[in-house]
Amino acid sequence: MNRRESLKAIGLTAVSTGVLLEACKTDNKKATTTVTADENNAGREAFEIERNKKLNEERFFTDHEMLTITVLADIIIPKDEKSGSASDAKVPEFIEFIVKDIPSHQVPVRGGLRWLDTQCLNRYNNAFKDATPAQQLEMVNDIAWPEKVKPGMEQGVAFFNRMRDLTASGFFTSEMGVKDLGYAGNMPNKWEGVPEDVLKQYGLENV
Repeated sequence: MNRRESLKAIGLTAVSTGVLLEACKTDNKKATTTVTADENNAGREAFEIERNKKLNEERFFTDHEMLTITVLADIIIPKDEKSGSASDAKVPEFIEFIVKDIPSHQVPVRGGLRWLDTQCLNRYNNAFKDATPAQQLEMVNDIAWPEKVKPGMEQGVAFFNRMRDLTASGFFTSEMGVKDLGYAGNMPNKWEGVPEDVLKQYGLENV
C-alpha cells in the first residue's frame, strides 16, 4: 500500500469516527469560495447559514502559519499522476475553517506550528516554510513515525498526527479527493430480472 492509499484509509477513518464530525456537517465546500450561495445553503437552517457566514468572514491563522500549513499539507499529500496536491484541493483553507468550527483544534495546531518553527530555527536557522525541501522532509521524517520517536519529539509527533488526519480528511472529502477515491455515489440501475443461474438453481427457469 503506497502513501496515498494509506492516507485514503486515514482520511476515511477520521471522518467516520468523528475526528471531524462537525466537518461532515459543515462540508468542505465551506472552506472555499468557489461554490455558489445556493450550494452552500442547501438544506441548512437559517442559524447554520449565519454561523457559517460568520466563520468564513473570520480569520484565525496568520499568513506565516497558512504558508507553513500549505507546505506541510503538500508534503503529506503531494501532487501525483492521478490528482493534485493537498493545496490544489484547498486543504489549507479547509483546515482554517475547521479550527474555527471546532475550536479544540486551535491550541494544538497553533502550538504545533510554533514547535515546528522552533525546531527548524534551531536546526537550520530558518522557519519551516523557509527551510529547503530536503530539510523540511528531514524534519517531517523525525515526527511522522510514532514508533520511532526520539525523546523530546513527542509534541511534534502529536502535532503531525493531527495535521495528517486533518489533511487526509480535507483532501478526501474535497471534489478532487472524491474523484481520487473513484467514488461515483449512488447510481441508477436497470432491473433485468432474476439471473438465469438463480432461476435454474430453484428450478424456475421455465416459469
